[in-house]
Amino acid sequence: MTESPHWFKSSYSNNGGDCVEVAANLLSVHGIVPIRDSKNTSGPVLGFSATSFTAFLAGVKAEGFVG
Repeated sequence: MTESPHWFKSSYSNNGGDCVEVAANLLSVHGIVPIRDSKNTSGPVLGFSATSFTAFLAGVKAEGFVG
């Protein structure tokens, strides 16, 4: 049986702007966290390892990606 991704957006994305969706349910099954563009749900999906995704979240929380 193939596990299907259960996509969700951040609760901060209620403005209808540019968002990403994450399917964290595949981490325990496949060891990846898939991410996609919420405006193009049939488009490409990027898969990140748990280590990479955790590092990304830590950077976001530390505001390390402010332009």
